[in-house]
Amino acid sequence: MTRWKNFKAHLALFALVVGPGIITANVDNDAGGIATYSVAGATFGYSLLWVLAPTCLLLVLVQEMCSRMGVVTGKGLSALIRERFGLGVSFYLMIALFFTNLGNVIADFAGLAASAEIFGLHRFWAVPIGAFLLWHMVIKGSYKTIERVFFVACVFYVAYLISGFLAKPDWSTAVYQSVVPTNSWTSASFYMIVGIVGTTIAPWMQFYQQASVVEKGIPLKHYRYSKWDTIAGAIVVTIVCYFIVLACAATLHKEGIIIETAGDAAKALRPAAGNYCAGLFAFGLMSASLFGAAILPISTATSICEAMGWERGVNRKFTEAPQYYSLYTVVIFAGAAVALAASNKMLVPIMLFSQVINGVLLPVIIFFMLKITSDKTIMGAHVNSRGFNIVAWSGAIITASISVIMVVMTLIQ
Repeated sequence: MTRWKNFKAHLALFALVVGPGIITANVDNDAGGIATYSVAGATFGYSLLWVLAPTCLLLVLVQEMCSRMGVVTGKGLSALIRERFGLGVSFYLMIALFFTNLGNVIADFAGLAASAEIFGLHRFWAVPIGAFLLWHMVIKGSYKTIERVFFVACVFYVAYLISGFLAKPDWSTAVYQSVVPTNSWTSASFYMIVGIVGTTIAPWMQFYQQASVVEKGIPLKHYRYSKWDTIAGAIVVTIVCYFIVLACAATLHKEGIIIETAGDAAKALRPAAGNYCAGLFAFGLMSASLFGAAILPISTATSICEAMGWERGVNRKFTEAPQYYSLYTVVIFAGAAVALAASNKMLVPIMLFSQVINGVLLPVIIFFMLKITSDKTIMGAHVNSRGFNIVAWSGAIITASISVIMVVMTLIQ
């Protein structure tokens, strides 16, 4: 009986803390992420599945640092970078983050446009209405209300797991290539690897998760539950990624179908795997697009306002945080406008390029995080262990090296 009571107590505390880790990780599977994984499966088959396991490990380490910094300091990542490295460094980092995130928001509205048209809705109606509803939800909502909406939205990703099974993959080949790299080492494969890493551990995630932990007010004594939340989110998002690659490898790659537009994966799955598989894939794309288009502008506005010392947060009124809501408005409607103006042929390259830029920027963000979480004057007794630093620094260096190799190979070809 005592064990059962302890279990219920732990479960209740986890329920109070859960949210930032799982929501942040799942939003990472936005339209840009889905496009990247779909192209990876359609172009390279099962051969890049091995990238997901080490990427998941690095995701856990990176996002755990965010949660720990938020709980220990009560400050967002942008604020800590400004205090530790100065306003000048923060300013240029925020410029890079703004344009990177804007590319991701454009990708999300591109995904909304593509999925809407699959269901017979015209993009020039779906995108403006979607942008307005998301904007209104954040302007009028509170953190708790928005978190509940986002948490429910995570359930929709089960559509990709079902699609993966309906695609009837070659499980023996998939499992083998999940462990053993079999891809050819070309500039195209390096480009895709950087994109996979960049979309799985996007730089906006670190800023958003830490800000969410701070806004949720998680106390240090409950930090272990926040850590479980982070680990659970990383595992769930990796499983979803795996099944997206699996579904496209088993169908599109097998049939030699190339993805050229944002909705091609869902459309092409219909003759290859059936209407249910295609419909679920398109439904998942629409849900993920709305999910990402809501959170990325929030993350962008929060990060920049923290760095500049301005008021921020969805619990504030517009008059209390005018810069925050102005930035949010600019990002969400600029992203929608560009997605509407771009041709269908441009949308997938935009999506992929935005994720590759994520991968290039990621080691820079990890560098700042490792310096902060290794500083006893900031973290006290909660600094990184030596083993943690060895693994995390190795991951950052490998990620940076892959990006450099990708650039070099692209230039010399």
